[in-house]
Amino acid sequence: MELLLIVAVIGAVVFLVMKSQNKNKGHSANQLEDAKADARQSIERLGGQVYNLVGSDDASKQALADASERYTAAGSQIEQATTPVQARLAKQTALEGLYYIRAARSAMGMDPGPEIPSIDGQKSAGSVTEDRDIEFEGRQVSASPNPSARTPNYYPGGRVAGRPVPAGWYSEPWWKPALVAGAWGVGSMFLFSAMFSGMSGVGYDAQGFADGYGDGYQDGMDAADSDGGDAGTDGGDGGDAGGDVDYGAAGDGGGDYGGDWGGGDFGGGDFGGFDF
Repeated sequence: MELLLIVAVIGAVVFLVMKSQNKNKGHSANQLEDAKADARQSIERLGGQVYNLVGSDDASKQALADASERYTAAGSQIEQATTPVQARLAKQTALEGLYYIRAARSAMGMDPGPEIPSIDGQKSAGSVTEDRDIEFEGRQVSASPNPSARTPNYYPGGRVAGRPVPAGWYSEPWWKPALVAGAWGVGSMFLFSAMFSGMSGVGYDAQGFADGYGDGYQDGMDAADSDGGDAGTDGGDGGDAGGDVDYGAAGDGGGDYGGDWGGGDFGGGDFGGFDF
C-alpha cells in the first residue's frame, strides 16, 4: 500500500513538472511569435517607403540608400530570429530605417510624418544643433542639423561600437569604419572632440566618448524608454512617416547586427579614406 502511494506521488510530481514545462514552452513560443509579428509591422512599413520613394538630391538619395540597407538587414534578421530579443533587434533595425526615410522626406521638402519611437542609445547620443566644420587628417569634415550638398550623410543618433554618434547630417559617414570593424580607431576621439566640443545637445566630451560614458545606466534608460514607447506608440512608426547595429548593404543581401548576425558588410565600399 505504501509503495502504491509513493508511486502515485511520484507520478503526480512528474505530471506537474511536465505540465509546467509545456506551459513555459508555449509561453516562450507565443512571446517569440508576438515579437516577430511586431517587428514585421515596422519592416513592412519600411519596405513600402523604400519602394515608393525616389530621391531628388544627394542627401535624400543617400538617406534612401541607407534605408534600403536597413530594410535588407531587418528582413534577414527577422528570418533568423529564434528568440524575442533577436526579433526586437530586427525591429530596431527597421526603426532606424524609418528614421532614414523620415530624413529623406525632409530633405525633399516633404512632410516627414508622425514621430517614431526612439531607438536604443539615441537619446543619450544627442543631436547636432549647429553647423561645424573641422580639419581632420588633411580634409574638412562637416556636421549640420540640416541636409545640404555639403552634408548629405544622415545618421539618426545612437551607438556605434559602444560610442555615441549624435543625430545629424554630415559631410561623410565618419562612423562607418567603426561600424565595420566593431571598434574605434585612435583618431576618433580627436574627431569627436573637435566636432562636438561645447555643442549644446551633445552630452559627451572627448573623454566621455573614449570611455563610452553612459553605456550602462543611460542605455538602460534608453531601452526602457524604447520598450515603453513601442507598446504605446508603435502605431506611430508611420507608414508615411517613414520613419534603429551593423548592417549589410542592400546589394550584399545580408546584414551584420552588432557582430551577432553574420553576413554582409556595410556598403562594402570606401568610407572617405579613413585611416582609423
